Amino acid sequence: MAFIDLSGDGGVQKQILLEGSGEETPSNGCNVSLHYTGTLDSDGKQFDSSRERNEPFEFKLGQGSVIKAFDMGVATMRLGEKCILKCAPDYAYGASGSPPNIPPNSTLNFELEMLGWKGEDLSPKSDQSIERFVLKAGEGKKTPNDGGMVKIHLVGRYDGRIFEERDVEFTIGEGEESGIVAGVEIALEKFRKAETSKLIIKPQYAFGVNGKPELGVPPNSTVEYVVTLIEFEREPDSWKLDDIQRMEQAKMFKEKGTVYFKDSKFKLALKMYEKALGFLTSSDTQESKQFQLLIHLNKALCHQKLEDHDEAKAACNEALNIDSKNVKALYRRGQSKLALGDFEKAFDDFNAVREIEPENKAAQNQVAICKQKIKDYNDQQKKVFANMFTKFAKSDKQ
Repeated sequence: MAFIDLSGDGGVQKQILLEGSGEETPSNGCNVSLHYTGTLDSDGKQFDSSRERNEPFEFKLGQGSVIKAFDMGVATMRLGEKCILKCAPDYAYGASGSPPNIPPNSTLNFELEMLGWKGEDLSPKSDQSIERFVLKAGEGKKTPNDGGMVKIHLVGRYDGRIFEERDVEFTIGEGEESGIVAGVEIALEKFRKAETSKLIIKPQYAFGVNGKPELGVPPNSTVEYVVTLIEFEREPDSWKLDDIQRMEQAKMFKEKGTVYFKDSKFKLALKMYEKALGFLTSSDTQESKQFQLLIHLNKALCHQKLEDHDEAKAACNEALNIDSKNVKALYRRGQSKLALGDFEKAFDDFNAVREIEPENKAAQNQVAICKQKIKDYNDQQKKVFANMFTKFAKSDKQ
């Protein structure tokens, strides 16, 4: 088979020795595994071989970690394909060469065998739980960000069967409201406009342990999505805004959080409250502090609804750092301590509320509950120790 000019100037030429299988080729960002044997074009002398080391060569495609010819040629190879890659100096080691084995201005020949590749890892924990394979490269350099509006087309597949196909417009960070799985949202922050990519998403970023019975996706399933980013608008970067604009953004996200809270969508509400706080962290005005206080109180309430009382306590502590005598923060912290079985510290918080508001009936009731819980606990402990001493006494007699 004749050589194919990949570079357009004869600098990188490819001759296929054995056709690969399938139609797919690796895309930029994929982790590629292959065997190669490199020889000098001038005299055929071998200068390197992964085969002789019996160790496949692995690299991330399109990141400039290998010579230009490798990035260019490997991107055209299919699974199992074998080929010769002829590389002019400008696409290899140039005028300096790579002493002592590769002289200056050397044209090189590589025999390559494509062993396989994994998608670009976009998962937060770098555990290959979200893989991207670019099918059509996007335009420009900008990508969506958290809080930005996106319009996408997506096709979801499980076990080769399409379970959903639709156009959808939503705000990143609120995709759950539109039935968008977390893996798609996370991946979209790396997409460019008009990009189409295949995503392989493991259960923790798809439908989790419950699956999606109405779509025919079983529990703990890995799914595939083909996603096209049609258009997007970025959320304004906080550092580009002045104090007034940051406060406007914070208020907008707090209002969104309140709407989600009223709809009992507590996890989405928490996301919105976190976004609101993100616009206020650099501001130290009294208005900002009071607004942060309100958001921390709302976060505490969300965490309590989700029965995450440790996080609820932490949110109350943040509120009390701003206002140490805030009645709502003390009361909600007391509630969470009570739920966690820390009766004495819960008593302290409810009692602090009574000191600030002596007529607070709710706090009075909670103080009574705490006293009873403490008494019950102490009575139980007395019985435990009494039984222990009885057993010890019997043992001593024996």
